[in-house]
Amino acid sequence: MSSWLGGLGSGLGQSLGQVSGSLTSFTGQISTFTKDMLLEGVEEVGDAATELHVSNSRLAEVEASFTSQKSEHDRLRKLHAELEEKLEASEIQNKRQSAEYRTLLQQKDVDISHLKARQSGLQEEVQRLQRSAQSASIFPAVLPVSTTSSSATSSTSYLSRPSESQQGYHGDEMDLSDVIWSQQEINRLSTEVARLEAEVSHWRRMSQASTTAGSGNGDEGETHKFQRTIKELREEMGREVDEHQHELAAVQDAQRQKMADIARRHREELAEYEERIEELEEQIQSGGQTSSSSDTSKLPELQKAIQSLQEAAEQREKHLAELSASLEEAQGNRASLQLEKDEVQEENAGLLQNYTRLQASVTELQTRVQEQEGKTLQKAQFDHEIQVLKQNLTAAEKEIERLKNVSDAEPKEEVEHADILELNTIIGLLRQEKEILEQEKLNLQERLEVTEEQMGDNKVTDSGESESLEDLRVELERREKALRATEEERDTLMSELEELDQQNQEATQHMISVKEQLSGQLKEADAELTRLTAELNTTKDQKRTLEQEVETQKERTSQSAFTLNDMHMGKQQLEQTVKELKDKLGHAQEQSREARREITEMKKSLQEKEELCSAAKAELHQAGGRGTEARGTEGGKERELSDLRRELDEMRTSQDNLKSADYELKMENGKLKAESEQALGKVEELTKQMKESQAALNRTIRERETRIEALKLEKNQLDGDLRQTETALNEQARQYQQTIEELTRARSMDASALQMEHERAIKLNQEKDMEIGQLRRDMEQLASDHRDTNEMLSITVSGQKQLTDLLQEKDIFMDTLKQNAADIQMEMENSISVATKDAGGLRQALEEKDRQLGGMKEENSHLKEEIDRFRDQQSRPPPLGEPRTLDIITELETEITQLKSSGNGLEEEVQALRRTMEEQQASLLLSQQSLQGQQGELEQAHARNQQTTLNYDRLIRARDEDIARLQQTVDRLSGSQGRADSPPVQGDVILEEDKTQTLNQENGNEKHDLSKVEIEKLVRGIKEKETEICQLNEKNLSLTKQLDQLVVYRDEVGKLSQMTLQKDLEIQALHARLSMVGGGGHNQDVLFLQQQLQAYAVEREQVLAVLNEKARENSQLRSEYHRLMDILAVKEAALLKLQQENQHLSNMSDPSGSHEMFKETIQNLSRIIREKDIEIDALTQKCQTLVTVLQTSAGESGAGSGGVSSNQFEELLHERDTLKQQVKKMEEWKQQVITTVKNMQHESAQLHEELIGLQGQVSADSDCSSKLSVDYARMIQSYEHKERRLGGLSQELAQVQQTITQLSSTKDVLLGKLDSVAQSPEVVVAQSSGHSLAADAPVHQTDSPVNNDKLQEELGRLRGHLTEKEITIRTLQENNHRLSNSASASENEQRGQAVEVRQIRERLDAQQRSVREKDLLIKTKGDQLIQVSESLRNRENDNEVLKQAVTNLKERALILELDVKKLKEENELVAARSREKESEFRALQETNMQFSLLLREKEFELTALSKKAATVERMLKDKEQGKSGELNQLLNELKSMQEKAVAFQQERDRVMMALKQKQMETTAVQTELQHVRDKEQRLNLELERLRNHLLEIEDSYTREALAAGDRESELRKRVAMLASSSSAVENASQQASMQVESLQEQLSGAVKQRDDALAQLRTSQDQVNQYAVSLSNLQMVLEQFQQEEKAMYSAELEKLKREKEEWKKKALRLEDQASALQINLDEANSALDSASRLTDQLDLQEEQIEELKNQVDVRQEMLEEAQRKVMNLLNSTEGKIDKVLMRNLFLGYFHTPKTKRADVLRLMGSVLGLSREDVEKMLEDDGRHGVTGWVSSWMGSRGAQSVPNTPNRPTGAQGLNSSFSEMFVKFLEMESTPSLPAAKLSAHDMKTLSAPPTRRTGAAASSNIAGAATASKRAGESNPFLAPRSAAVPLLAGSSSGGPGGHLLMKPISDALPSFTPVPVSESSGGAVLKDLLKQ
Repeated sequence: MSSWLGGLGSGLGQSLGQVSGSLTSFTGQISTFTKDMLLEGVEEVGDAATELHVSNSRLAEVEASFTSQKSEHDRLRKLHAELEEKLEASEIQNKRQSAEYRTLLQQKDVDISHLKARQSGLQEEVQRLQRSAQSASIFPAVLPVSTTSSSATSSTSYLSRPSESQQGYHGDEMDLSDVIWSQQEINRLSTEVARLEAEVSHWRRMSQASTTAGSGNGDEGETHKFQRTIKELREEMGREVDEHQHELAAVQDAQRQKMADIARRHREELAEYEERIEELEEQIQSGGQTSSSSDTSKLPELQKAIQSLQEAAEQREKHLAELSASLEEAQGNRASLQLEKDEVQEENAGLLQNYTRLQASVTELQTRVQEQEGKTLQKAQFDHEIQVLKQNLTAAEKEIERLKNVSDAEPKEEVEHADILELNTIIGLLRQEKEILEQEKLNLQERLEVTEEQMGDNKVTDSGESESLEDLRVELERREKALRATEEERDTLMSELEELDQQNQEATQHMISVKEQLSGQLKEADAELTRLTAELNTTKDQKRTLEQEVETQKERTSQSAFTLNDMHMGKQQLEQTVKELKDKLGHAQEQSREARREITEMKKSLQEKEELCSAAKAELHQAGGRGTEARGTEGGKERELSDLRRELDEMRTSQDNLKSADYELKMENGKLKAESEQALGKVEELTKQMKESQAALNRTIRERETRIEALKLEKNQLDGDLRQTETALNEQARQYQQTIEELTRARSMDASALQMEHERAIKLNQEKDMEIGQLRRDMEQLASDHRDTNEMLSITVSGQKQLTDLLQEKDIFMDTLKQNAADIQMEMENSISVATKDAGGLRQALEEKDRQLGGMKEENSHLKEEIDRFRDQQSRPPPLGEPRTLDIITELETEITQLKSSGNGLEEEVQALRRTMEEQQASLLLSQQSLQGQQGELEQAHARNQQTTLNYDRLIRARDEDIARLQQTVDRLSGSQGRADSPPVQGDVILEEDKTQTLNQENGNEKHDLSKVEIEKLVRGIKEKETEICQLNEKNLSLTKQLDQLVVYRDEVGKLSQMTLQKDLEIQALHARLSMVGGGGHNQDVLFLQQQLQAYAVEREQVLAVLNEKARENSQLRSEYHRLMDILAVKEAALLKLQQENQHLSNMSDPSGSHEMFKETIQNLSRIIREKDIEIDALTQKCQTLVTVLQTSAGESGAGSGGVSSNQFEELLHERDTLKQQVKKMEEWKQQVITTVKNMQHESAQLHEELIGLQGQVSADSDCSSKLSVDYARMIQSYEHKERRLGGLSQELAQVQQTITQLSSTKDVLLGKLDSVAQSPEVVVAQSSGHSLAADAPVHQTDSPVNNDKLQEELGRLRGHLTEKEITIRTLQENNHRLSNSASASENEQRGQAVEVRQIRERLDAQQRSVREKDLLIKTKGDQLIQVSESLRNRENDNEVLKQAVTNLKERALILELDVKKLKEENELVAARSREKESEFRALQETNMQFSLLLREKEFELTALSKKAATVERMLKDKEQGKSGELNQLLNELKSMQEKAVAFQQERDRVMMALKQKQMETTAVQTELQHVRDKEQRLNLELERLRNHLLEIEDSYTREALAAGDRESELRKRVAMLASSSSAVENASQQASMQVESLQEQLSGAVKQRDDALAQLRTSQDQVNQYAVSLSNLQMVLEQFQQEEKAMYSAELEKLKREKEEWKKKALRLEDQASALQINLDEANSALDSASRLTDQLDLQEEQIEELKNQVDVRQEMLEEAQRKVMNLLNSTEGKIDKVLMRNLFLGYFHTPKTKRADVLRLMGSVLGLSREDVEKMLEDDGRHGVTGWVSSWMGSRGAQSVPNTPNRPTGAQGLNSSFSEMFVKFLEMESTPSLPAAKLSAHDMKTLSAPPTRRTGAAASSNIAGAATASKRAGESNPFLAPRSAAVPLLAGSSSGGPGGHLLMKPISDALPSFTPVPVSESSGGAVLKDLLKQ
């Protein structure tokens, strides 16, 4: 180790030395480099005297800045030095720590490997021991504790000190103790197995005894055997238990000693090692430089420690081997015990078989003796007992499964394994028993069936076998004797069974105590285990973190070693430079301040200049639009621009100076800062890592602690569950004992008593089972609650984690925002500096553009003049010039396509310019960054425009010459046309093509000018759009516009390309026709061509129309875009408005009149809550008293008998459940009443509003009132009929009550829906009231001629009223529901609002007066409704009467007005009455509650009495078996008491029914009263009578309330009396238990008490009747409310449905809007994304454009050179004769037939440039002699001249040397190499560029063959829309004149050839293709 460390140290020293050497050399190089740079700068500056002055000034500035920065640098260097020192110290410390940690880690690794090996061995041992202890159920917790503790201690012993390593384990002692312990364990396990077998056999016997309890027993000998075996087993079990206890105690003592020794040793070692660590740390801190020596000294110590640990590990391994040997022995013993157990089980099985045989014989006897009923009862009993056993088994299995689950949840804890294995064995045994019992059950059933069949056979064959009856009787007697004997045997067995049960109970109690002890030990062991595991995990985590730290520290040490040397070297230099820089910094800061001031001034001036510039631009654009008008103002602008330029240049120079100085300072500062930041960052990283490691450790510790706590909690729960199950088992055992005792007693009784007892026992058993089930359910509920709480905790934890994550994300986001802000600030500063430079460039570009515009406009005017001249020429009809003009037009049409393509190119340029303009303006507004690139582009564009103007000038000159020539040729043709019918030669066509080209190019110039105008218009449009873009999103709009325009232009390009193809085809057809015209007459051609001319003119107009349409579409699209943007803005505004409205609605607390209603509802709710609280308090008190009573009764009865208390408790539980249900019902009923009363109160406000409406309707109601007065008499007659209907109405009332409950449920549903719709309830109320008014008004205004219609309208109106009231009630109920939820939270607020409530009540008093009027109206309307429904049935009879009554309607109206007034007055009275009723109702409610409480108390007392009687009966049974007859009487009396109690309950129910009937009758009576009141309403004295009536009712109510109070007091007294009587009963029962002699007297006293109780019951029943009377009064009120509510609820539902549908529609609309907005948003986002992509592509394309422009310039130069060469060649060859051409012409002349030779000569003449007249003269004079020479010479020169821009094709020279087919192939090859127009460079096509396209015109492209080929390829690649130019459609003249195309032989062949579109092929494959064509 030491050698390794030493080697590492030396290696590091060497490497560091090398690094320091390299660093010194490097720094020296840097210093030399800086010197060279400074020298270079000096040399560059010292070029001229003027620059010298500038450089001197700069130097001064730089020096000043340098001095200021030097001081700063010195300061930074000092700081840096301090930081370096800190870093060195920390690194040294880290090195020491890393060395220590490394050694520690190695030790830990070794220890961990040993411990893992040991742990695995121990775990195997533990598993073996657990397997051996499968049958044991008491002791399994001891071993895991020892193992885990030992493992844990060993896991913590990695810090063991070398000095105490010898102690380790006391080997010999440990071995002896382990051997003794294992032997004891084996003995214990064997005894445990024996005990368990005995227990199993005992329980099996118990189950068999229970199944055959009523059947009797077999032979005496077998029973004696059983008894002997039982006694032996018991003795064995006792012995084994004692032995086991001794062994257990010994093992535990040994284990405790061992654990104590280990723990003590471990603690000592830990303490010593901690001291050692502290000492070492102190040494490390104090050591400093002596780290390496201390490391070397520590190494041997650490090695010793490792050796000692290894020795200890070896000792432990030996110990483990010994343990494993002892375990193997234990397993052998276990196997032998297992065999013994199997033998015992076989013996038990034999005994069981004997027992079953006995049982079978007994059952046979009993089946023949007893009747069929006895058999069935026994069968049922057996079935029930089997079910009970099965339930017990299933319960045990469930318990085992639960324990398994718990154990599975804690797989780490090894303690549970033994328990689980034991439980599995027990489960297996129980299942076997279950199977055996099921078999027995099946056997019994089969035997029963057999016996039944035998009985049936006996009955059938009874008549025939009368002789065998005597034999059977004899047998019966014998069997009876045997039965008696078996009964005696059974009694003895029962007594023995009881003894066994007692012993079993003792054993189980002993087991429970042992289990409790073990569970305590288990808990301790678990705690120790969890603690040790936590320690182990923490050490592991520490190890991992230390490893990571060591690795990082290694890297850091290596890095820090290098950086240290760097820093030492750089430190000295930095100190010097910092001093200098600080001095310079001071100067620089002063200069920078001055510069900033200057910059700010310059910025201001710049802004002014920019404004001037923008104004100038606007003027320039306007000038561009005006054209020639704006030229006058250009001079002034130029002067301004020059001034601005000068200022900008000055600003630029000053800024450049400042920037250079600032930049140098910034660089130096940045370097220093970076170095200091690096040093700081390293220190911070180290600290952060330390903190993180600490935080991680803390987190892990906390997590472990929480886990340990959770495990402890779960363990406690499991212990509790175990205890519960044990108690439940004990209770079951007791129950079984009780049943056995009862069965023994029942033997002495007669058969009927036995059956009764048996039934009671079954009932008891069932009740117990129910109790057990209830307890299990409770257990499950508790477990589920526990799970829920755990889930809640986990959810909260996850929520907290999410919150922390969110916070972290937000912090990160804040940091990024800050960084972005800083970056943006920097960019802004840069952009300002760039903008100042770019402004001058822009101005220059604008001036150049203006100049270009002026030049272009002049050219345009010239071209326009030329076009006008040409049009005049075309318009002049020459005598024979039609073919010329026609050809010109056709060629014009062909050239239109070319112009369109060039127009597309120009449009693309326009787009590019537009984009550049947009970018310029956007950059001026935002950052002014991209002006330099655009300036370059503008200059290039300017250069291009100049080039194009030069080209156009040249072309115009050439065209002028061509036009003159064409005119001459036309004259000649017209002259020669008269002489010969020959067609015009091909030369004409070619020349005319020349001319059309010139025209087309002129058109192109014109278009170019037009495009310039369009550009200016577009620029203006762009400016307008930019304002809109600033409002929404600048990038989004510009890019979407570009996309739209691209799409438009693509469509246009596609259409134009199609048009070009069509035109090409047409031109080919024309060429074919021209060639065909050779044979035909010329006049026909002229006509045909004229027609075509017209067609082409039409087509031209169509093309112009298409162009106009495109322009229109563009403008429409633009307008559509703006419109869409406006719509978007509107939608956004609408959305914002909606959101604000929603917010307003949600936040709005209505300050209007509804606030008062709210206050009232709050008041009502607070009152209700107070009432509820009172009720709850009363109930809680009652429950407490009941619990105390139960406890006392249970305690007293527990002394007497065990089974009675549980039975009483069961009955009490049932009674409590019933009472709870009753309470719930009463509360619901009370709630309904309260809601109705509240609804009536809340209606008051609405009714007030309705009254105001009714006052307006009085005039309309007058007619109805007159009609009603006439109908009144008829209604009195129908009164009797309605009485009959009252019975039906009472039934309907019951239905109404049901519907109310349904409505309450629907109300809850609607509430949920209403909550989703954020509509305030006040709005609903207002709507409902509005609806009611709207419904009222039309009803009253309409007057029907027929009384029936009027009644129907009245009915509808009343229904509307009712529905509206229902709606209002519904809304108010919903409000109440919501408020009741919030009432609990706002009780404190309500107390404060009590003052406000008083004020509100005062307001309510005013409103309630109006409510009274409305109430009366409602009642009258309700009565009228009933009357109308009756009158509808009799309407046929009434129709005639109604017809007569029409005349009297007006009179009735007046009467009705009076009635309405009366109704209003009555309304007020009713409102007052309703208030009074409300107060009475409250009083009645309170009394009702008290009464219900009293009733419950009475019922509880009754149940208590009945239970006490039962306890007395049972006690008497237990004490005196001789007095069984008296006990039976007592039981019978108790039963009769219970039956009477039931009868009383039934009577109470009947009374309640009678009450309801009375209520119905009272309602009927009330309706009659109402009719009487209606009769009296017409009288004026009605008011006073009603008041008196109300006062009487009030008095009666008060009297009733007083009476109720008296009754209550009486009831309370009686309750007290009952309580005293119950205490007397309790005393009597105690006396009965103590004094058996005075039992009869006490019984008679109990009977008397029972009579008293009955009398009290009767009195209470009378009180019930009285309460029923008061209830009936209340229900009368309720029924009225319910009638109104029913109608209101239905209307409310309908209205709510309508509103729901409306809201749904609104929601759908909003969703649609939201989806539309989302779509727009998505589109905008996608547009933004595409925009970003487009900008990237545009940047790429701009770069490509730059490259292409350069290439274009190069190619342009090449072209010009080529043209110069061509011109020189033409000039040189102008006067020369081409011999080959002359020979070809000469040979051609002789090859042609003689008739055609004149034509050939004419052709030669035209070629040679002779006039047509001269040729004709020569032909006439010389007779075709000697013409060929001059003809041929002229031909050669002219042909060359006419085609200045075509490629020189050498094929013409070889024309006739080769064959005609070869000539044709060459001709086709030439023609198939296409000469293409200029390639389009749209933004779209640039994406697919593979090679930069050439910008050649048709003429330039065809200058040489190679150029043409490349152009064709590139064009084909670059632009998919432009097809290659056909050979048949030459753009340039002369393609067919110089070659063999001029030969006359070609014409007939060309006629025959098909016209095909040429394929652009390569030069190599072209010939082959054409040859293939020839072959075909």
